[in-house]
Amino acid sequence: MKNFVFISPNFPANYWRFCAELKKNGMNVLGVGDCAYDKLLPQLKDSLTEYYKVGSLENYDEVYRAVAFFAYKYGKIEWLESNNEYWLEQDAKLRDDFNIGTGFRTADMDRIKYKSKMKAYYREAGIPVARYHLVDDLAGCLAFIQKVGYPVVVKPDNGVGANATYRISDEYELRTFLSQKLKGYIMEEYVPGEVCSYDAIVDSSGTPVFETGNVTPNSIMDVVNTHDNSIYYIVKELSPDVRKRGRDTLKSFGVRSRFVHFEFFRLTQDCHLGRKGEVVALEVNMRPCGGYSPDMMNFANSVDVYKIWADMIAFDHVNALPRGEKSFCAYMGRRDGKNFRMSHEYVMHEYGANMRMVERIPPALAPAMGDQMYVAVFPTEEALWKFYRDLSE
Repeated sequence: MKNFVFISPNFPANYWRFCAELKKNGMNVLGVGDCAYDKLLPQLKDSLTEYYKVGSLENYDEVYRAVAFFAYKYGKIEWLESNNEYWLEQDAKLRDDFNIGTGFRTADMDRIKYKSKMKAYYREAGIPVARYHLVDDLAGCLAFIQKVGYPVVVKPDNGVGANATYRISDEYELRTFLSQKLKGYIMEEYVPGEVCSYDAIVDSSGTPVFETGNVTPNSIMDVVNTHDNSIYYIVKELSPDVRKRGRDTLKSFGVRSRFVHFEFFRLTQDCHLGRKGEVVALEVNMRPCGGYSPDMMNFANSVDVYKIWADMIAFDHVNALPRGEKSFCAYMGRRDGKNFRMSHEYVMHEYGANMRMVERIPPALAPAMGDQMYVAVFPTEEALWKFYRDLSE
């Protein structure tokens, strides 16, 4: 029986489904987390062979001891994953220390965690990337801006999501940003584009066994910084150009045995990166798309991505995917305190038949995802956009 150590299996809450499918496939699922055992979801408890609580997942020595305990008790650890961007570097170090051959190691981290280092691998795949400058001082930043023009975008070179990401439109804003003396930031030219993604589950040969994607019409950076509503949707069919960009990126980055989320811009106007409508690079994320996206992929494609992933882990193949109905799957995260035309009750009356999930968002995810979420499926793009208009007004 193979041993799989799952780091932080309780967050996000839907990750218990990964554990449940691993267990169904005959694996020992060994959880390490900082949540008290009695606070875990019953479904997660039922999916774990054993759980080791640490005082803090930030404390590497504690986490190391947890994995060492499991190795002593159960034998060789074949897999260790968190499927969480925040823990990717720690996951890699644990694989180094326990000689776990599946998954990225510490030597791989630069190219998959640092936005500046990703660019060479995108270029190797023939995908245009935004020009950049590692933030230093006023003179250096102004020299870069003189080449690319305002606005520019600044964000942590090694960062998670859209937190601490800003658009700078003039020298006053630049000076204000630099006065904070933040370390480890990258400055990029502004790319006029709509964010779209390539999401895939990839086997040990680097071949995708499942593919889909999403579109984010409004900038997550703006959602976080302006406290706007959050919207994005899973596409009904992945467009051929995004599929090609995604597969080329898989090869360039040497991805094996993973669930990945690659982000691109579809240009909304001509620029030096390409013509309007073309797809250019944004960044790679070597883990599933965040929040409720795995569930949305299921609703859009009539599949079970948790099972597909677990089958890839346990057997390195997936049986024929079911050919169910495909839909657009819309996410709408509304902000508390806004005076919406449609009350929650009215929304449910009008769109109840379309709804697949209706929940409050955990505080840790709310800045990017809103406070009250609705996930609904629609057969056409026209119906999708009517839903967004109705819930936004």
